[in-house]
Amino acid sequence: MKYGISEVDFPNKTKTTKKPADKELIASFARPDWRRSIWQLINSVIPYFALLTGMYYSLEISYWLTLGLAVPAAGFLIRIFIIFHDCGHGSFFKSQKISTVVGYFTGILAFVPYHDWRFNHARHHATSADLDRRGTGDVWTLTTIEYLALSGWDRMMYRLFRHPLVMFGIGPFWASMVVPRFAAPGTKKRERRSIHYTNLALIFLIILMSWLIGFKTYVMIQLPVIGIAWTLGIWLFYVQHQYEDVYWDRHETWDYQQAALQGSSYYKLPAVIQWFTGNIGFHHVHHLNARIPNYNLEKCHRQVSLFRDVKPITIFSSLRSLRFRLYDEQLGRMIGFRELKPNI
Repeated sequence: MKYGISEVDFPNKTKTTKKPADKELIASFARPDWRRSIWQLINSVIPYFALLTGMYYSLEISYWLTLGLAVPAAGFLIRIFIIFHDCGHGSFFKSQKISTVVGYFTGILAFVPYHDWRFNHARHHATSADLDRRGTGDVWTLTTIEYLALSGWDRMMYRLFRHPLVMFGIGPFWASMVVPRFAAPGTKKRERRSIHYTNLALIFLIILMSWLIGFKTYVMIQLPVIGIAWTLGIWLFYVQHQYEDVYWDRHETWDYQQAALQGSSYYKLPAVIQWFTGNIGFHHVHHLNARIPNYNLEKCHRQVSLFRDVKPITIFSSLRSLRFRLYDEQLGRMIGFRELKPNI
């Protein structure tokens, strides 16, 4: 196990040619505390169910109130997803069995199959910022040369995919409701089973809730929560790897440490939002060592000198990421379509 990526899950990954400074100090934060993990599970799941219950009773008052409660409920669902995410990395509990049980449970709440997501996400960590190994667990990103080589139809499809209304409008429901329900070609047996088990659990949950409160009522409660949570989740993931000076490199010169420190953002968020998002804004720390539990990420960032020169991205500055659509290898940065027009 190196940098939190399993050799079993992704055996052909390229190993970094550099050893990160303060490696031992960084590794000291990669120790889950079962008390903190249990407490985070409690203060995430119980408020989430409480808010869903409140949404049910609020339907008798006003659906606007229901939608208002959906916002904090979505926040707690994001926090639940972070627990799911940490279980996938083996950073939330020392026990793999407990991680799998909690991972399946939180995955069902987030509509995501545990083992399938775990495998693809490990691959994302192993290939992040590698221009020659794109396509798994990342946002579709082309280089300027690749884009210019496309047909008119393919350019239009790429522009459509990268449009904010598609990515953050249709994308959340596509990514949560459709994609996780099916196994991709070549999916291994364990990952395929996790998809089937999660689908069966969700069918049972929908039938049970339809019997208890009615299908329409269930949809009116669950759909906005899933929609808000996944929209914010996709935005977080987008900002973490799509910004102007982001690091990308070809496979032969790609380096794991650089991919972590320069290819993953430090998204500096207000304290409340940071709490709901489980410190995932410290994404550079997470990518350098994915075995660090989310509740240790900030402390690691502050105490390790290696991270002091990492430039933060604020909520305001992150909005600029929406105009970055292509990676220019010559310039070594992301650019927008307008910057490309003189070259077409």
